Amino acid sequence: MSAEALKDEGNSQFKAGKYLKAAALYTQAIKLQPTNATLYSNRSAAFLHLVKLTKALADADATISLHPDWEKGYFRKGCVLEAMHRYDHALSAFQLALLRNPHNSEVSSKIKRLSQLARETKRLLQVDTLRSNINISNLFQPFQSDLNHKCGQHQTSQEMFSFVIEVIESAIKVWHDTSAVPPRVHFLLDKLKTDTDKFAPVVNIDKAFESPDTHRECYPYLRQYAVDSYSKAACMIAPKSSISYPQVWKGQGSRKWKLAQSDGFFVQFESPMLRKLWFVPSSTEKGRTLCKNPELLDISVHEVVPRIFKEASVVI
Repeated sequence: MSAEALKDEGNSQFKAGKYLKAAALYTQAIKLQPTNATLYSNRSAAFLHLVKLTKALADADATISLHPDWEKGYFRKGCVLEAMHRYDHALSAFQLALLRNPHNSEVSSKIKRLSQLARETKRLLQVDTLRSNINISNLFQPFQSDLNHKCGQHQTSQEMFSFVIEVIESAIKVWHDTSAVPPRVHFLLDKLKTDTDKFAPVVNIDKAFESPDTHRECYPYLRQYAVDSYSKAACMIAPKSSISYPQVWKGQGSRKWKLAQSDGFFVQFESPMLRKLWFVPSSTEKGRTLCKNPELLDISVHEVVPRIFKEASVVI
């Protein structure tokens, strides 16, 4: 059979979905016409269907080498690279194909789809980076300044600042993994005074927000715990979904805030000198849970639990 006849028979087998037979026929034709770019292009397509990607890529490169002005070789190469998940290189190949034939709608569609896929892949990498590299201390510089002003002692303010950052970053990591955090109060214990056999640094308050009664019973206990344990400060973490009472995100006027409809968790810092309240909003992006930047709330309007520590009247 002539090379042309072998090519035609290969095309018939290809259309019938018999890609292995088609590849074999194209191979026979190439032996007769080793510089025929069309034969390499056709065999590249057959190898692609057979998921013999290395061979398909080699034939696409051979097509380009033999006929560099023909868009088909670049198109074949783009298809193979796409199958290899090498999307940036595939996009470059399709763009070279379009340069040689700007009216090829199939190539234009490939470029449009891969460009969108490249944007989505880039954003997915960004989301994964944000989820794994949690560092919020730079967002809390105003809080650190307030601590320095209120405490007067750099060592004390730095200890409280580090305590809060550690608690919040740990909560964010748990939220990223499970889309939830348990309602808890973390206490900054006095290393010299606290009896650590009797007092733990974390108290569970999972029942505290079930009703006004359970809420009312909770904070006297927390106040006494803070006194007995010689705690310097406390940081409460509570997911919005666990709070039946008080639903501090509801209301109008000064009680209304822009993230009231968002999922997430509250962080309330308590100390004798300073009280702060933040809400850490959460969303789902690219199938992954992602915490956004904490939003500072007016604690006098939105407090989740009442004051735990007796207010200090002077700077300490």
